[in-house]
Amino acid sequence: MKYICFVIQVNTSIEALVKLIDDPDENVFGHVKDQLLKCGVEAIPYLEHSWEYDYFGLIFQTRVEQIIQEIQFEETKNQLTNWVNSYEKDLLEGAIIVSRFQYPNLDDQNIRDTIQAIRRDIWLEINDNQTLFEQIKIFNKVFFGHYQFQGDAKNFHSPVNSYINTVLESKKGNPLSLCLIYSVIAQSLDLPVFGVNLPNHFVLACMDSNHSNYLINQQNEYGVLFYINAFSRGSIFDVNEIKDFLSKYDLPVNREYFEPCSNSAIIKRMLTNLIASFQQIGNAEKVDQLKQLRSIIS
Repeated sequence: MKYICFVIQVNTSIEALVKLIDDPDENVFGHVKDQLLKCGVEAIPYLEHSWEYDYFGLIFQTRVEQIIQEIQFEETKNQLTNWVNSYEKDLLEGAIIVSRFQYPNLDDQNIRDTIQAIRRDIWLEINDNQTLFEQIKIFNKVFFGHYQFQGDAKNFHSPVNSYINTVLESKKGNPLSLCLIYSVIAQSLDLPVFGVNLPNHFVLACMDSNHSNYLINQQNEYGVLFYINAFSRGSIFDVNEIKDFLSKYDLPVNREYFEPCSNSAIIKRMLTNLIASFQQIGNAEKVDQLKQLRSIIS
């Protein structure tokens, strides 16, 4: 009974605060806004309902929109902070959190169901009798052939190419988003495929988990069987092509450019890509918010 009374009191308090949003006194509005921000996501349904049904004027609606956006951004920051502090740092979850920055009402279950459907179709075609190279070729046939994922070269810098929900819908993305989806599915199938954080590009490394390649080629210092370019329909290449790439752009041959990077590095790179995208279209507010999110990841 005490809990029910408390909930009623809280709800009544939020409703009362919402009705004061259009107060002409800026000090009053400032206090109301602070209190609603403290309520967090719990206040959003009341704000949305009032915005839709209680027309108190343009100032009211503008203020409501502003408060909702600030609450949602704070929630995204909290989720990303929790992700960074988690032990697992699940890559798919990290990508979903980044998408919520732009799509706060995102249906993450739909994303997971779509990923699971692709995984199932690949799983039906591979088996333990195949070599890893053969399994990757089959993976590519389903991922790029049947599902028709492809690199978006035409609108390369578009922000939508960095959000996992829009990439899954359009089947188009940038190198990082395609590699992320590819590696999430591959790892769920126990295929040792991980992201490699190249400068100006992002590729995948298929690791030599059984150390079989080392027996043949002891110069295989990075433990990688081969690399995969998801932006180029899964084309397979070797370490020499990365060396050529680095040489072309006068970049140092750092070990990190040949080996898998952490999930934190991938999500940080995703935020960096989005910052560049919004800088190109001149959205300073988004750039500032994304920089705040990126600063959460050390």
